[in-house]
Amino acid sequence: MIIRPETDGDRETIRQVTEAAFADQPYSDQTEAGIIERLRAEGALTLSLVAEEDREVIGHIAFSPVTITPPTTGWYGLGPLSVRPDRQGCGTGSALVRRGLEMLRNSGAAGCVLAGDPAFYGRFGFRNEPALVFPGCAPQYFMALPLSGTLVCGTVSYHPAFGAV
Repeated sequence: MIIRPETDGDRETIRQVTEAAFADQPYSDQTEAGIIERLRAEGALTLSLVAEEDREVIGHIAFSPVTITPPTTGWYGLGPLSVRPDRQGCGTGSALVRRGLEMLRNSGAAGCVLAGDPAFYGRFGFRNEPALVFPGCAPQYFMALPLSGTLVCGTVSYHPAFGAV
């Protein structure tokens, strides 16, 4: 398996992988593929990586800037993370998260936030941090990981692409 930046030729496969990955998930509103497309169209898809095996895309991860109030800079949101259903549980998602965080760290990013499963994301160092709040999300599912420097305090907002329908 290789992890690489997405190319224009990956876009349709990314959509298909994302739709399949979230199709039967009770927590999903089935908007994840559209979020990625809107982030891309608005120039807010900071980092978009695919996992490829035998020249076939089997997973995808997206990172986009978040806004924190009071103002701070250099923080990103992880998500959506998608792995083709027949490849879930094989380490693809973990490889995508590790490589994405490594690339953010190397770019000088201050930190990363996400809404997700604490059992999965905790292994990468993400923790619920009461100092950072994401309104509308149960606190135990909203986590942060400082990448350089210290944790900040405030209210997090994702790019408007996350709220569009």
